[in-house]
Amino acid sequence: MRIAAGVEYQGGGFHGWQRQEFAGLRTVQAEVEKALSRIADHPVQVACAGRTDAGVHALGQVIHFDTTADRSMRSWLLGSNSFLPPDVKLIWAKAVSNDFHARFVATGRAYRYIVHNASARSAIWHGRVAEWPVELDVTRMNQAASCLVGEHDFSSFRGKDCQARTPVKLVRSLEVQRSGPWVTIDIAASGFLHNMVRNISGTLLAIGSAHRPVHWIEDVLNARQRAAAGETAPAHGLYFLRADFPAHFDLPVRIGHTLPL
Repeated sequence: MRIAAGVEYQGGGFHGWQRQEFAGLRTVQAEVEKALSRIADHPVQVACAGRTDAGVHALGQVIHFDTTADRSMRSWLLGSNSFLPPDVKLIWAKAVSNDFHARFVATGRAYRYIVHNASARSAIWHGRVAEWPVELDVTRMNQAASCLVGEHDFSSFRGKDCQARTPVKLVRSLEVQRSGPWVTIDIAASGFLHNMVRNISGTLLAIGSAHRPVHWIEDVLNARQRAAAGETAPAHGLYFLRADFPAHFDLPVRIGHTLPL
């Protein structure tokens, strides 16, 4: 049987999603596999929709795994959560056909970058949002963001360790919003390069702070060189919101329910 599941985690205590062979490096994948293996009573390996870096959070990560164990979906969900630490949990589980693959059949993914834009840092949201004391002009940021919507070569926003076969991605939407001291950058695309969202966010923050002009974003995009863009925004402001799949898989969707916006 193949089972898909949704996973939520607070990334601050993890060395990223992917299981590491080095002792002492705590990862989300290792914790989830350990819990699922206890319920299955056999070793379980999972594949995910989008591998996240150290410090990055997720509300709608999607995984799948194969098992010979006969368990109810309730047992997979509640049983696994009983063995998981407080900063990671399964939020749903569903039997799927064998042609489902959390990574390869996903049609898109969406992220949200959250900025606390105030002169004083937030104690409550420490480690879960980025802090930016300089007032941000959301209008300028949206003007710049519109230039990145569509299919482009995003080499200028590509991390040095990126292993993607092509830097060309389709950004379906990119929007910046403000609510009080909170500024959010929401981006949905066909796929993402390593550090792409954090590099775009860092570039938009420079424009929103008036450190760079709005039209600079076009120069950055056309340069196709990472050095042309802004700094990489901190990992702890980034949330993996969801992965999109063909409708016939009928997967649950839960996003945004624990965010300030």
